[in-house]
Amino acid sequence: MNPPLSRLCATLDYGFQQPALLEEALTHRSVSARNNERLEFLGDALLNLIIAEYLFQQYPGASEGEMSRLRASLVKGETLAELARGLKLGDWLRMGPGELKSGSFRRESILSDTLEAIFAAVYLDGGFVACRDLILRLYRDWLAGLVSASELKDPKTRLQEHLQAHQQPLPIYNVLEIRGEPHLQSFVVECVTAAVRAVALGSSRRKAEQEAARQALEQIR
Repeated sequence: MNPPLSRLCATLDYGFQQPALLEEALTHRSVSARNNERLEFLGDALLNLIIAEYLFQQYPGASEGEMSRLRASLVKGETLAELARGLKLGDWLRMGPGELKSGSFRRESILSDTLEAIFAAVYLDGGFVACRDLILRLYRDWLAGLVSASELKDPKTRLQEHLQAHQQPLPIYNVLEIRGEPHLQSFVVECVTAAVRAVALGSSRRKAEQEAARQALEQIR
């Protein structure tokens, strides 16, 4: 294995028995027909399974919907790209001249796909446990900083649950004003409870209601 890939293995804290798998995981389709797209497909499934298993074990009281929201916050492209930047994966990517010139090695989607391809490469090289250990190690800080499942609920749901828990009437939402042209409207919505009233503006009725609910919940608390 060449020195750069050895340094990457040290960063990953994993030594490949089959270095060709890592090389394939780092190869963009602009270079070769043998690229990382198939590995990315497998890595995406592995990541979802391993994170789902972790949440299932760590949140015994969480509902399916709550665990789904937690998982979504962890496996989304933005999170993967941030992890990939921390590993400096862009420095190791094999890309065609045109892609390199356009700076594609910095693109969020390419970085996240590459990291998922690496997960698959580790799985094929060392098995499921090695893959799980790598993922949980890379995600250590993210997992430690997870908010509670209830905090990931949308504001309208949290406001409704709060009011129900205190045996208060459910909130009422009213559209006060619709601004702008039909193709570019914004909505002014009020959220009224027994104790507070909040008014918010949003690019859709739903967004305005969510923001009004969030403000109402802040006032209540």
